[in-house]
Amino acid sequence: MDTKSFKDLEAAVWVTGLCSGCGACVAVCPADALRFAPGEIDAPENIGYCKVENDSVPCGACYAVCPRVDIASQGAMLGPHRDIVAARSVLPVARRQSGGAVTAILANALDEGLIDAVVTVTSDPWTMRPSSAVITSSDVLVQHAGSRYSWWVPLLASLKEAVVTRKYRRVAVVGVPCAARAVQMIRESDHDLLRPYAKAIRLVIGLFCTEIFDYARLIEGKLQSESQIRPWEIRRLDIKGKLDVYLQDERHISIPLADLEESVRPGCRVCTDFTAVGADISAGAVGSPDGYTTLIIRNDIGRGFVDQAVWQGKLALDGKVDITAIERLAVKKAERSAE
Repeated sequence: MDTKSFKDLEAAVWVTGLCSGCGACVAVCPADALRFAPGEIDAPENIGYCKVENDSVPCGACYAVCPRVDIASQGAMLGPHRDIVAARSVLPVARRQSGGAVTAILANALDEGLIDAVVTVTSDPWTMRPSSAVITSSDVLVQHAGSRYSWWVPLLASLKEAVVTRKYRRVAVVGVPCAARAVQMIRESDHDLLRPYAKAIRLVIGLFCTEIFDYARLIEGKLQSESQIRPWEIRRLDIKGKLDVYLQDERHISIPLADLEESVRPGCRVCTDFTAVGADISAGAVGSPDGYTTLIIRNDIGRGFVDQAVWQGKLALDGKVDITAIERLAVKKAERSAE
């Protein structure tokens, strides 16, 4: 068994500024010894115990799931896929981000018993402060539709709640590329401590991502302090080469990404994966007409969940996808990380 410890992860990723903040290491630590300290976003911390360091017990689970240990193997461009389609939810989804396709797929999967829990990100509708959550009802899922994944939260930390504490065995994970990569590593690993997670994860939906932002620096700093935009005035945020802020009073403000550098999580700067190539389905607004979501269906698992939602009348496939637009942003992200 791998004898890596958190110190190896600390040396390779945490202190070098590579940490993506996905929370996978926090989730799989069997001793619950890793955490993100309040107000600390750069990397997790160890609370003073490690099975390897303290008791010489083989572990290395944290090191085995980190998506930044081997940066050279991370995805780029469109990645392997079976199909690329434009989709929209047939369900009424009031707060949908684009076409509501991800919500429709997951709501159908919950209703049909294909999954029993969704590990995802939600946000406080008043402050927009994000948090990871385990959702088990399609009604609750629809209520939280449109919650953005453009700011940092250790999403995968909630895997432990879903799999170990609440013992769900058919889990879907929705997250940005680093989270999708971490889950891919869990699924492909032969590490004994990771097998319960691998067996429980049934579906991974990855979200197109250029970078993620720190909540305090973006919402409380850039938008509220500098632009006098209060969180409850924001209807929707969108990122397509720039940050688009849609307000409740129908105003629309665009901010160049170059103006948001101080708000970007440091570990994002080494990422080359725009389309979440480690997922079963990748989704984003880029490339599809207004009101639609681009879905990159990567394997039979992804195809099955999409087809089920279509057959149940909850998802419609229509419209043409501009693949060049997706590739353009994927190239820009890869080039930026190489600078």
